Amino acid sequence: MMEFSRPWLLLLAIPVGALVWWRLRVRSTEPVLRHACLDLVSDAPVSLRVRARRMLPLLSGAAMLLVVVGLAGPRRAHHSETVKGRGIDIVLALDISGSMRSLDFQPKDRLESAKEVIRDFIEGRPHDRIGLVLFAAKAFTQCPLTLDHPVLVRFLDEVRVGLIDDGTAIGLGLATAVSRLKHSDSPSRTVVLLTDGANNVPTLEPETAADLAHTLGVRVYTVAIGKQGLVPFPVDDPFFGRRTRQVESHLDLDLLQRIAERTGGRMFQATSTDMLKDIFATIDKLETARYETVVSTWYRELVDWFCAPAAVLVMLEILLGSLWLRRLP
Repeated sequence: MMEFSRPWLLLLAIPVGALVWWRLRVRSTEPVLRHACLDLVSDAPVSLRVRARRMLPLLSGAAMLLVVVGLAGPRRAHHSETVKGRGIDIVLALDISGSMRSLDFQPKDRLESAKEVIRDFIEGRPHDRIGLVLFAAKAFTQCPLTLDHPVLVRFLDEVRVGLIDDGTAIGLGLATAVSRLKHSDSPSRTVVLLTDGANNVPTLEPETAADLAHTLGVRVYTVAIGKQGLVPFPVDDPFFGRRTRQVESHLDLDLLQRIAERTGGRMFQATSTDMLKDIFATIDKLETARYETVVSTWYRELVDWFCAPAAVLVMLEILLGSLWLRRLP
């Protein structure tokens, strides 16, 4: 929205308008032909050039009005305001092992259901820096901590099973997520760990990663996705195509409980998309460190938008008055 830094200068438009009116009156009454008997030419039509020359002062008048607007300091402003929100750094550690393709979260599999809920969680916390870590047999950072949530969501959309070797390295995934928060100065640092299995990659013990999180003051919420026992799982058969069969699902709930207790967090289990949404809603309420900050105002000056056309109008009046609309002696 446009505003003016010196709006009182717009009052100069009044004398400018009066000057243009006076110039038009003088030009319209000033005789341009001296003759002993004007009745001879009283019926002569007024030519286009004569009409145009009478209106010539309008060009300089418009230019002066544009200059007045430019002197008033037109600018487009983003006003300063005090913003209250939640200033928390959160890293989401998401399991992308093969078992996340299980279909007990119908109509979607576990991974797609988790992505849907995480997407809503990200959109609901616009003032938090959020990062994304993926893990299976290995772990890597899909997106570092960022306030650019549209970019984070695009990274989330690219997540799929098979990006890394299959397995469930819970300890390595947790340690990678905690390392993203090592240099954070946020009043609250949090990891949300989502997995549907048990640690089966002996690279780093989950308890050791939990001790690291505790030392750095990082709180960990663990979320077990799925249920114990037989669950439907898609299988690609070379002869019969994709079909579903029952496979055994094992979640190490005791391990996830120990990790959460060691770091001051909580453990949850979701066996449906609705339960997963409720869990993230609970986490959203638990992580409510408040902050207050002032967003600075910045301006984009628009003087050139008015002064440049004013110069063009002045030059146009000079050229027309010297050439096509010049006044003969």
